[in-house]
Amino acid sequence: MISLRRTSPDFGQWLKAVTRSGRPAHLPNYEHVASPEFLDDWTGKPYSKMPADSPERWRAYMDFWLDMGFECIPMEIPLKCPLPETAEGGHGFESESKVVIRDRADFDRYAWPDEASPIDFRPFEWVAKMLPDGVKIVGGVCMGPYEWASQMLGTVGLSMLLEDDPQLVRDVFAKLGRLIVSADRQLATMNAIGALRQGDDLGFRTSTFLSPTLLREMVFPIYTQMTGVAHAAGKPFVLHSCGQLSAVYEDLIEGCRIDAKHSFEEAILPVEQFKARYRGRVTPLGGLDVDIVCRGTHDEIRTYTRRKIEQCFADDGHWALGTGNSLTDYMPAQNYRVVLEEGRRIAG
Repeated sequence: MISLRRTSPDFGQWLKAVTRSGRPAHLPNYEHVASPEFLDDWTGKPYSKMPADSPERWRAYMDFWLDMGFECIPMEIPLKCPLPETAEGGHGFESESKVVIRDRADFDRYAWPDEASPIDFRPFEWVAKMLPDGVKIVGGVCMGPYEWASQMLGTVGLSMLLEDDPQLVRDVFAKLGRLIVSADRQLATMNAIGALRQGDDLGFRTSTFLSPTLLREMVFPIYTQMTGVAHAAGKPFVLHSCGQLSAVYEDLIEGCRIDAKHSFEEAILPVEQFKARYRGRVTPLGGLDVDIVCRGTHDEIRTYTRRKIEQCFADDGHWALGTGNSLTDYMPAQNYRVVLEEGRRIAG
């Protein structure tokens, strides 16, 4: 078993890939999130049992990424928007399980956070003080405007309100946008943050959840503000979004001006095909099929990883190694180690 931790990390190599400003000296890595259970498996320690608001948990979190050879620490903190608790076990994601706004009266009395303090910034400050030289945070708000709106209104409620009270839907998105942009604006001032990011799952296998027309009206103007904040600070912007987004990729690239896109599914658009289609205009990140990494043999995973590196990194270096979605609670840590070791063996 080789050591993956880099003795001289260099976030600048990740930046070269994401901004397409040169060929990185080695293959960078990127993931959107890792489940607490995956951290437990990788580290052999009870990370998931540590208090969520403790600096010690965030040190363990940072060390986890450094031990895997990452030069960027992915971080996201949710808005201070209260939602009902999930079902026991933390997996209550039914579409209507968190509804808090059903009409204008609910909107008016909802406990919206102060726009000057929309998230808890302390975890970013804690990690910033711990970072070794050559490592930066890629940070942002947990859940984007669509995900927040679809939880607060419910999928059914959002659909009905688009017909019954579209102005209320617009007001919800506008409010969420102001909160998220405020958070990004403050994060962008931190030297420890090397890039802004946003996760916002806009679609499923065959389509976007909202029509492209509604996305252009309610969601993409918020993204444009977010990328504008990042670019004004001289930092790139990464969007993570699942689903079939072919109808809006031009909006995201040319209109919103995202620098990099994460989340790819083989059944929708394999990452190498995305890169061929949008080469030089946006950087794809990750893209290794989670199912293959979870269930493949080590030899199958090595072969698959090597093929993705050859398809996505070998020519210009504008790619980062990682999964197509995230490090899940059901992914064997040793399987993912095979991915990282193969990447290090082939491309440094």
